Amino acid sequence: MPEHAAPEPSPPGVSEKDGDMTTTTTTTTTGAIAQPQQHRGEKQSIWRRARDIVFYVPPRCRWDPSSPPTFSLSMNILFAFAAGFTVANLYYNHPILNILADDFGVRYEQVAQIPTVMQAGYAAGLLFLCPLGDLLPRRPFVVGLVLFTATLWLGLCITTSLSVFTAISFIVAITTVTPQLMLPLVGDLAPPNRRATALSVVVSGLMLGILVARVLSGTLTNFVTWRAVYWLSFGLQYLIFILLWFFMPDYPATNPGISYWRLLWTIVQMLGRHPVLVQACMAGLFTSATFTSFWTTLTFLLAGDPYNYDPLTIGLFGLIGVAAMFFGPLYARTVTDRFVPHLSVLFGLSCCLTGICLGTYIGRFNLSGPVFQALLLDFGMQTAQIANRSAIYAVEPKRRNGVNTAFMVSTFCGQLIGTAAGNHIYAAGGWIASGSASVGFIGLAMLTMIARGPWETWWLGWRGGWSMIKKDKFSADGKTAESAHHVRDEAGVKDEEEGDVEKGLEEVAAALRHESPPLHEKDENRAGKEMSEKSGRSSRDDEIQAVKI
Repeated sequence: MPEHAAPEPSPPGVSEKDGDMTTTTTTTTTGAIAQPQQHRGEKQSIWRRARDIVFYVPPRCRWDPSSPPTFSLSMNILFAFAAGFTVANLYYNHPILNILADDFGVRYEQVAQIPTVMQAGYAAGLLFLCPLGDLLPRRPFVVGLVLFTATLWLGLCITTSLSVFTAISFIVAITTVTPQLMLPLVGDLAPPNRRATALSVVVSGLMLGILVARVLSGTLTNFVTWRAVYWLSFGLQYLIFILLWFFMPDYPATNPGISYWRLLWTIVQMLGRHPVLVQACMAGLFTSATFTSFWTTLTFLLAGDPYNYDPLTIGLFGLIGVAAMFFGPLYARTVTDRFVPHLSVLFGLSCCLTGICLGTYIGRFNLSGPVFQALLLDFGMQTAQIANRSAIYAVEPKRRNGVNTAFMVSTFCGQLIGTAAGNHIYAAGGWIASGSASVGFIGLAMLTMIARGPWETWWLGWRGGWSMIKKDKFSADGKTAESAHHVRDEAGVKDEEEGDVEKGLEEVAAALRHESPPLHEKDENRAGKEMSEKSGRSSRDDEIQAVKI
């Protein structure tokens, strides 16, 4: 060996000292450390892979700024179905509170707090989650909330503790606000001159879900356990998740740079900038008060003399409102979309006033009164609400979730006022007294709409004329032109969509195998490269520009 050659390194566990080789007692712990780290890495990999699957966007749903998604009738129906059976979560327990009390072995007063707790959770979701629709991309936000709600719902199906049931009910009520995230998205996707029709379809599904939840829950629990109703809801929510995962279009965030607390504060600021928003909120508050007051006190009327109906018959009475919901989209298409929203709001409030007067002053001795009231009140409220939404969604196109939050918070406050006032007034003066209070509420709503005309730009007055005909027939409110960034030629859409579900499944399977998606021909490979430059891009890479002109 050369004289100046470097000494060979000692083997592990051996050290050199004074030329002698001495063994050491050092214990190698590399393997012991690496094993837990590998374990944690595998767990993180599993969660990351699950997250990637949940938030994966199938090819047909990806955002392409050069060719935005078409808002089709099938998508409209999907949103209506999802909205209806999501909001139904809040109402399954209403007709079966006595059964829940027996099953949990507690007093009725203890389970009577569950609807109140869920309403409080829903209010918190409206106020704190819905504004995030302006900050985050809608598809992952909505799909994630639906999956979270469906998974947590499993606890309601299996728990035997009332405390746990109440706590979970509160949490799922917070995340059940996904319909209120879908409605502003409909405003973004639907052409302005078809916005009222599209909104009416979704709102009809939403109101239908409220009625079906009560009827379904009350009817099924007469034959099976109440848990069967909750298991059915569990399955429906996972079905909604799967359908939205496959078909809900991706859409970029409209305000990605704003902070959350500023987002909330700007909702208050919007009320000071837009008189039409305040007008819609006030009308919504008074109208919703009459709605909940009627359905709360109707039970007392039908259960007493001269009707003496059983709970099942009273529950089926709610089906009368279904007829009004089917007329809603037809009216929106023929009237609301063709004239200024102000006309439809006044017409809807007139229907409400007529129905309340008939029900209040005939209902004590003739069943036709409450029947007409249920029909006209549901139709009138839906008509007025759709027209108001169509008008207010035009004021700030990039903040439609914030606008919707302001409108829905005021509507929710009206519902609370109607429930409390209806119960107290009925207890003090009976059916006619509570109905007369509703006449007063509707009167205030009509005065709110009469105080300011459709062309008025300030807070009061009818400057601009009395005409109810749109100046711009392609706009939603008749005067605010909006760029048609969401409109696309529907020719060839069917051919493009064919096989997209299968392609999506192939890409998911390929991701799980850490492989590339299969492309069977060189031409397809070239097309796939072009897709990555266009439709393959994430909605987070794009920012919607202001669409109000």
